[in-house]
Amino acid sequence: MADGGVDRPNQAAPVTLQQLREALAFVTDQYSAVADGTKNVFVWLWEAIQGDFNEQRTTGQIAFDTAVSMIPGVDQVCDVRDIIASCKQINKDSSDTWAWVGLVLCLIGLIPTVGSLLKGVLKIFFLYVRRFGLNHVARAVDEAMDWVITFLRRREVMKYWKSLKWDRLFHELANQTRIVRALVSPKILLDAFDRAISLMDNLLGFVKNIPFIGPAAQDTIKLVKDVKALATKKISAHTAPALKILDEIIRRLEIEDLVQRRGVLDAGNVHFTGTLPEARAVTLMRQASPPPRWLSTGNISRNTPIAPKDVRAQVDQASNDHDYLKLTNSQIRSFSTLEAVELNGPLKLYRVVSPSNFAASADWMSEDVFKKIMRSDDPKSDWRKFHAVWPDWNPNGQFVIYELKRGEKLKVWRGKSAAQEKDELPGHHLEGGYEQIKFDSSALFDEEGRSLRSSTDTIKTAKDSSIYYEAHPRTGALTPSPMTYDAWKDLPAHEQARYQSLRTEINHPKIVGPFDTNWGTKDFDSQSNDVRLGLPYLPGQITRS
Repeated sequence: MADGGVDRPNQAAPVTLQQLREALAFVTDQYSAVADGTKNVFVWLWEAIQGDFNEQRTTGQIAFDTAVSMIPGVDQVCDVRDIIASCKQINKDSSDTWAWVGLVLCLIGLIPTVGSLLKGVLKIFFLYVRRFGLNHVARAVDEAMDWVITFLRRREVMKYWKSLKWDRLFHELANQTRIVRALVSPKILLDAFDRAISLMDNLLGFVKNIPFIGPAAQDTIKLVKDVKALATKKISAHTAPALKILDEIIRRLEIEDLVQRRGVLDAGNVHFTGTLPEARAVTLMRQASPPPRWLSTGNISRNTPIAPKDVRAQVDQASNDHDYLKLTNSQIRSFSTLEAVELNGPLKLYRVVSPSNFAASADWMSEDVFKKIMRSDDPKSDWRKFHAVWPDWNPNGQFVIYELKRGEKLKVWRGKSAAQEKDELPGHHLEGGYEQIKFDSSALFDEEGRSLRSSTDTIKTAKDSSIYYEAHPRTGALTPSPMTYDAWKDLPAHEQARYQSLRTEINHPKIVGPFDTNWGTKDFDSQSNDVRLGLPYLPGQITRS
């Protein structure tokens, strides 16, 4: 790559014939023509930029094309080609919303401060969004991520971004995208359009005197300038969708940053031994020497649980009148302080789960609390101790993210986690004290945070799918079972231990994951003797890195 060590902003069009010839060789995949003196470079230029934008390129071509488009000269030819293609679409039908959004995406790449590395990444995301359409932006961005990674792993591109000394590549790319998003406005986009026309004039100036091609080039320039004139009136209405696309890209890059960072890896958790029955968990806590760091001795002295009778009236009123979760007595006792609050997006909430726990459940934490836990010397101990989660409640090992987008609201209960104790384990407790958040994350809400309801006034939900397996006591092999939760909970404890429920699919559109915490799912050394379960490949368990 050229001039490594600087994320080169958009530059001027190539000025030498050799630069132009080499750029065209990359764009058209005609490398032999670089040395072929009989190939008229200006005719070649016209052939390269007047063709329609190819929506059917293979994913391998996408990664390759984007890498070479970072080379000086190549990106300018690609920019002019894509702007012309977008303007042709608009010229056919000026009411085509998607054609206008596609033009806006092209213009974002022409904002002068956009570095060439980020420009390459955005091109891949934008291409997938063009393929999937505005109704499937999240899916498009998720699908594109694999090829963004492929692009970034290309030798020449990797050398380039390593020279920038970015330790957290996806974190930096997310920040750079956020900066670009803040710049996007109708005025900035129209300025970028002027810049595109200038680039086009420079390039097509080379062909204006060629018979037949020259007049066609002038017609193309006129077409683009006519669309520019129309854009002064139309572009404002099509900026908002582009901003939402950038928001989705920022979201995905931030998630990838978490996935790539130390301790937050792919969720192929092969060491799961299942959820501990309460009796087994109590026995392990009694026998552990030394006791687990997260288990405190003595009686509860702080973070005392709230008495349900003291707040029941307020909780029920908030639930009935304002769509807050109707807390059970047990849920109320999990708080030592409690308030009803309305959260505003954009934000992310985090939930620690295991393969057996629902992703769409009530217990969550803020991004700040999650990051505080992940930065600690012993994240698992801090989570279990300060959120007061017994090992028989949640084996942990994974986490999921609930995303609230810009303009969306969510009504939640928030407060400090209460200390927890067990009658079977006198003289011991979990301390609590970290902020927790509770809401029904299986429910579907509108942007104002109101529950969506069916014609029968039933709250619409997107609950996780799950299945019960019968676990072989020696091999850990899992056999699908017709067992249901209602039937399982009525079994005696020794019979319950024969079955393991596993999450098979996360169905809520706002929940992403699972991702591996890298904490493991064991809290005691003696659990090493427990049977490891052979987890099946399930969509709700394993996510690609």
